[in-house]
Amino acid sequence: MASPGSTSQMPDQVLVKSMQKAGLLEDPAAATFTALTGGVASEIWKAETGGKKYCIKRALPKLKVEADWFAPVERNRFEVAWCEIAAAIVPGSAPHIYFQDEEAMLYCMEFLDEGDYPLWKHELRDGRVDPTQAEIVGRNLGRIHSASATDKAIQNRFPRTDIFHAIRLEPYLEATASKHPDHRDALFALSEQTGETRPVMIHGDTSPKNILLGPNGPVFLDAECACMGDPAFDLAFCLNHFLLKCLWVPTAREGLLKCFEAMSTAYFAEVSWEAPDAIETRTAKLLPGLFLGRIDGKSPVEYIVTEDEKNKVRRCATDLLASPLSRLMDVVEHWKKELNR
Repeated sequence: MASPGSTSQMPDQVLVKSMQKAGLLEDPAAATFTALTGGVASEIWKAETGGKKYCIKRALPKLKVEADWFAPVERNRFEVAWCEIAAAIVPGSAPHIYFQDEEAMLYCMEFLDEGDYPLWKHELRDGRVDPTQAEIVGRNLGRIHSASATDKAIQNRFPRTDIFHAIRLEPYLEATASKHPDHRDALFALSEQTGETRPVMIHGDTSPKNILLGPNGPVFLDAECACMGDPAFDLAFCLNHFLLKCLWVPTAREGLLKCFEAMSTAYFAEVSWEAPDAIETRTAKLLPGLFLGRIDGKSPVEYIVTEDEKNKVRRCATDLLASPLSRLMDVVEHWKKELNR
C-alpha cells in the first residue's frame, strides 16, 4: 500500500505461514518482503512473489506513539468487514481483500502503488487541491453510510463499541481534556454523545492520509476503527484536516476551504437516515473537539510545530467548545477570522 517509506527485511514465520496457507506464497526464499512505514497502529508489509504484489496488515496491541495508547487487535476483523462492505456498496472504494487470518489477526489485500493511486495527503501537501475530489469523497462516504443504516446484516458484523472508544474517543477527546480542564465537561460530553450515536457503519479514520485518489475514484484505507457509530465522526474527522492544513499549506487555503464546503455539501445530499440538519449540527459541535485533539491529544499532527500555529488552533477550538455552532460554514468563518489575526 502507498507509504512514505520502507525497509527490506523478513517478517516472522506467523505471517509467512499465513500467506502459504492462503495459497499466495509458494517459496518464501524467492519472495521479497518490504516493511512499510508511516502508520502507528499496525505492522504493514509489501510482499512480491510470483510476479504479484500484496499488502499484509497486522494490528498492534500498542500503537507506535509517545503516549501509552492500547487497542484490541480484534479491530483487524472489523477493518476487513468494512472494506468488504464498502466495496460492495461503492465498487472500488476499498482495496480487495484476499484473505484474513483470524488467529493471527492479520489480512492480505491488493497492493495499490502510489504512482497510480496518489495519497490525498501528499496531494494536499503539495498544493494540488481539487474540490472535485473532496466532493467525490463526500458523496461516496455518504452512500456507504446510507446503505448501512437499514441493513441488519451489516449492523450484525459490528457488535463492539469498545474499540472505537479506545482508539478514537479516548485519545482524541478525553485525553485532550487533561490539558484543557476548563473544557473537560464539553469534551467528555462530545465523547459520550458520539459513542452513544450508532445509526450507520462508520470508518473511523477518514483522514486524507488514508484515502488514495485512484483512477476510478477514491479508495479508503485503514478502517481499523470501523464500527456502528455516529456518521458525524467520519465527516468531522476528514473536514478537520482541511482546516488544519490551512496552516501547513497557507498558499492553498482558499482551495482547502472549498474542499471543506464541497465535501460536506456532497455528503449531506446522500443523507437518508436522519435529517441532514441534525447530522450537520452534531458535526459542527464535534469538529472543535477533534480540532483541539490534533494539537493536544494523543495523536497530534506532525506538521503544526510552532506555538503560534498551535495557539491559533487552541483559540479557535476552545471558543467553539464554549459557544458551539450548528452550521459548518459558520465554523469555517470563525477559523478564517483566527487565520487573519
